[in-house]
Parts: sequence; C-alpha cells; structure tokens
Amino acid sequence: MSLDVDALQARLRAFAAERQWQPFHTPKNLAMALMVEAAELAEIFQWMTPEQSLAARDDPALKEPIGDEVADVLLYLLQLADHAGVDLAEAVERKLRKNAVKHPVPDGLK
Repeated sequence: MSLDVDALQARLRAFAAERQWQPFHTPKNLAMALMVEAAELAEIFQWMTPEQSLAARDDPALKEPIGDEVADVLLYLLQLADHAGVDLAEAVERKLRKNAVKHPVPDGLK
C-alpha cells in the first residue's frame, strides 16, 4: 500500500472542518497531541524486554493496538506538518542528507 500524503492531509482537513475543529488545530496543539499519541505507543512496549518488543509484531493481541497508535502518531504528524507549512517530502530529503553527513558510514563498513 502506498500513502498519498497530500490526499491524506486533505482528508484530515475535511474531517476536522466537518467537526469545526479548525480553531483547535494549531501547530502547538497538534504537537502536544502528537506527543500524547507517541506516549500511548511507548506505553504498549514500556515493560517489555527488547526481545518481547521484537516479538510483538507476531502477537495478534498487540498487532492492532500497535497499529492504531502508530496511525494516530502519523495522522497527527501529517496534520502538524500541514498546519506548520512543512513540505514533508522536502523536509525528509533534506534531513536524510544532513544525517548522511553527520553520521557517515564507518570506514570498515564501506
């Protein structure tokens, strides 16, 4: 499945408009909501060992809750980018280039 970010952001704008939520969808509020959802995602893994967290992908009881929280994080991130005027494709490419400079491949791994 491929995500059309622009179409998804338009759907999220329409969803909020239908409910008259626009006054509440400020970058500050969306960033705060994003953090809450990220904390809910972290809570699922909070007391797991690293091995248990890796195995969670195969646990039917955890797969849907993890997916729900990942989706919530993504949806708030998309809304935040939209309301803050961030071009996600451009920002991601720029950040990947910065990361490549900041964290070069060690000589022994080339």
